Amino acid sequence: MSVPKIFEGGYTPVKLSKLLLSCVLIIVLLIPLAACGQKDNLTKVTVGEVTHSLFYAPLYVASSEGFFKDEGLDVNIKPTWGGDKTMTALLSDGIDIGLVGSETSIYVYAQGTRDPIINFAQLTQTDGTFLVSRKAVENFSWQDLKGSTFLGQRKGGMPQMVGEFVLKNHGIDPQKDLKLIQNIDFANIANAFASGTGDYVQLFEPTASIFEKEGKGHIVASFGKESGLVPYTSFMSKQSFIKNNKETVEKFTRAIYRAQQWVDSHSAKEIAASIKSQFKDTPADISETVIARYKEQGSYATNPILDEKEWANLQNIMKESGELPKEVDYKTLVNTKIANSVSK
Repeated sequence: MSVPKIFEGGYTPVKLSKLLLSCVLIIVLLIPLAACGQKDNLTKVTVGEVTHSLFYAPLYVASSEGFFKDEGLDVNIKPTWGGDKTMTALLSDGIDIGLVGSETSIYVYAQGTRDPIINFAQLTQTDGTFLVSRKAVENFSWQDLKGSTFLGQRKGGMPQMVGEFVLKNHGIDPQKDLKLIQNIDFANIANAFASGTGDYVQLFEPTASIFEKEGKGHIVASFGKESGLVPYTSFMSKQSFIKNNKETVEKFTRAIYRAQQWVDSHSAKEIAASIKSQFKDTPADISETVIARYKEQGSYATNPILDEKEWANLQNIMKESGELPKEVDYKTLVNTKIANSVSK
């Protein structure tokens, strides 16, 4: 019986088997390397978020559901802890994109800059804070705050401005009708209230719901429902970055829009499960409660378009609080071309 040509030259069936096994091993080893190479081909984008909150659920959904990766982006999200620090990081190129209140772009512009900060995509469209009372209150009325000690937010920030705006709309003068405390750092406000400071406090979630669950306070009103639509937190970047990285910004905005639509069409339980890894220390029931509350009051924008009416409301709130340095035209600091394009 003649030996097939494939076995000629010393290649016995045993040797061929070893050769084939070696080839398989080489292929198996090369697969992870190929995957690493694909990841390296992703465009890296660093996003600085003003704080880490369930209020920004669509951002985390864009990551957890793979929408950023689908667009060829490797997005690194890191907290920058405060509007001023977020702007500093953005202006110094420490981050590419900032997620922060739109009022910060007005502050920077008013100080004078050749490379203004441009709002290109909106994430939340209402205030995200709630009024928490130390004592249970039946049939709450905003007039109950008169004569009380109110633990508010940092002066000049959106929470504080919206808070005062809402109080004034209910006929309450924040400076005369109550004792207003605003000298406590954002990160310590909840602890101050828990320690006994104030009759009422303005809190973000999930702290407000956690306090309610633990009996430390009672949610009696929503500042988001009271203040109307406003560009509370938006994605923004330097004008030069948007100009030089138009495709990247467009891909980023498209991923955010997909996430906004996903959040709008899924339940609070599904959303909480999707972003669970971002909030490991928050009980699942609290996450679901918070997300359901934000969905119910329309806090999550369903598209990234920041419209002119919202911009006008923002400046009106700033003006009422005495924090608007100058009127800024909508088109000067808002770019909706990309948001409009990806939303079609």
